[in-house]
Amino acid sequence: MIKSIIIAFASLIIISCTSIKKEHSKEFVNAQKEMTEKLAEISKTTCFNGFGVALVNDKEILYQNGFGITNFETKQKYDESTVQNIASVSKTFIGIAILKAQELGKLNLDDPINEYLPFKVINPYYPETPITIRHLATHTSSINDTEGYLTNAVVLKDTTNLTNNLKIDISPTKFNPPSAKISIEEFLINILGSNGQWYSEEVFLKKEPGKLFNYSNIGSTLAALVLEKATGTSYDKLTTAYILEPLQMNSSGWSFNTIDFSNYTHTFQNKTTPYPYYSLNTYPDGGMLTTANDMSKYILELMKGYLGKGTLLSKESYNEYFTPQLKAENFIDRSTSEYSDEYNMGITMGFGSTGNFGHTGGDPGLFSVIWFDKDSKIGRYFIVNTECDNKEFGKSQKAIYDLIDEYSIKLNELSKARK
Repeated sequence: MIKSIIIAFASLIIISCTSIKKEHSKEFVNAQKEMTEKLAEISKTTCFNGFGVALVNDKEILYQNGFGITNFETKQKYDESTVQNIASVSKTFIGIAILKAQELGKLNLDDPINEYLPFKVINPYYPETPITIRHLATHTSSINDTEGYLTNAVVLKDTTNLTNNLKIDISPTKFNPPSAKISIEEFLINILGSNGQWYSEEVFLKKEPGKLFNYSNIGSTLAALVLEKATGTSYDKLTTAYILEPLQMNSSGWSFNTIDFSNYTHTFQNKTTPYPYYSLNTYPDGGMLTTANDMSKYILELMKGYLGKGTLLSKESYNEYFTPQLKAENFIDRSTSEYSDEYNMGITMGFGSTGNFGHTGGDPGLFSVIWFDKDSKIGRYFIVNTECDNKEFGKSQKAIYDLIDEYSIKLNELSKARK
């Protein structure tokens, strides 16, 4: 949902305890064990209570694991089966679903969204310029996240300690009671409909649709609603049928009742204080609940898709997904950091200035990232369940990433060398 601002993240990488040992050399297995031991040691000194990691190359899953804890009371360990919300990394599923719907003949990327919606979405400053599906997928729709979005999207799971939990500061968002849970259609009508409860003029930029990159959570959720109307299937069922089930991501889902809640982690305000459990009214933009085990399958598919060997989409669709769509004139303050995912945009997939690609995410108590190195053909996943101040976060992150960098080279070489 709300994007994390990432100050430097070097390549991140990891290794799989669940790899089939008989297929790999003794050296490969030993490298995995060493990586696990060293990450376990690092986990004792980081500001994160728990974190998950996964690493793939273009052939296989190299590593997946978790470290630390998910719950103070039970001391439950964070491992590769721990379920956590991955925040805005969830948006990458929207792009896959759009292109699958296009393959099925249900829509076209350049269709105006009003051909599908039950209510009109029109930028009042450019009423003659239609907003298209491609605009939503590349964050050029001119739709802007407003206070109405920020203050109504996050909903508590239950009423436990409700009075106190509603007072917790998660600025710029806020917690809402369980009774505030509504469908994405109702939410979007309230935000984007001219008579909507939370509508304001600021929801549209004074820029023509298609002209300016402006990261929009509302726009992403609107893309999911367009998918629902074009296919006649709810977004959660659509993505389950065409992404989760084919990849056997059996521990993943979009709501608490679709996952094993006993494996769900708390997220934490700091090293000592948990947040209450929460979900999102705009679940497509940040509400995927998944594990390091399942995410390793997903990033492996994306790496293969980038190389023209994916199974979820055709080569042509994956080529569209991974093609940078924007130009310099589409940006005002363009992020040129090598590891930023906002130098350019594919179809919901972000690109850095070097051409490497991925997506980041952040919500109360968590940070997440998937990142792919196009030259080494390595994909990485990293997620934490704890908020830290910037200095401590950077220190802990660097310690993990440095180790990941070192072992990614070893594991990739040993994987490629196996018979």
